[in-house]
Amino acid sequence: MRKMWMILLVGSAVSLMLWNGAALGQGPAGKCPATPETLQGQVVKIDMDLGKVTVRGTDGITHEFQAAKETLQEYKVGDRIAAKLREAPACK
Repeated sequence: MRKMWMILLVGSAVSLMLWNGAALGQGPAGKCPATPETLQGQVVKIDMDLGKVTVRGTDGITHEFQAAKETLQEYKVGDRIAAKLREAPACK
């Protein structure tokens, strides 16, 4: 009888730890990371293959944006940029 209670207790403890671990790994529901509507900063990376540009804003925060390859060809790393976001990114 004592062995049965021990198995139930250990099984419950392991289940609870696994469930809590999965819940802690998730961010708050319905919250998207803050993306500025406009951004001024410096280009720090351009990925032509993926069509992405990484910009460090004047506040020091780095943001990555999707852009047309034609637009990316106009810039090089180190360029100062002022960008306006056309569409908010979808939360993942």
